[in-house]
Amino acid sequence: MTAAYRLDKASLDSLFHECQQCGACCKKYRRILLQPDEVDFIKKMGGQVGVDLKLSDLREKTLVQATAEARAAGKIYMIHPDDKGCVFLQKRDGKYFCKIYHYRPRTCQGFKCNLVDQSFLQLATDDAMTLLGQNRFGLPLR
Repeated sequence: MTAAYRLDKASLDSLFHECQQCGACCKKYRRILLQPDEVDFIKKMGGQVGVDLKLSDLREKTLVQATAEARAAGKIYMIHPDDKGCVFLQKRDGKYFCKIYHYRPRTCQGFKCNLVDQSFLQLATDDAMTLLGQNRFGLPLR
């Protein structure tokens, strides 16, 4: 049986680190929740944008209807379809940089670097927004 751990702010601060410019976060997270006002900018800069749909959504609706409803619900993501990571990730002199750092999505701005072992990442799941108090669908954690 595992013991329940209670994390206070001081403990969480000790788990998160300053950015080491390793690029791991921008390679690991394949979809980043976008706010409606960020979508056009990401598209214009060359990022791939998509919505969160399931096959069950398409049983009763057309793709156009399901996509429109997902957009209206705010389920819009910047998508990184391969293991190369974010299209805006750039490597220079052995360090990684964001090409749109000052204009990056709010989900990216709120991300806290976590260099601890894999168990904490499993606790937080594979979605960056979980660390912002949202689940993988962009809804508040309960």
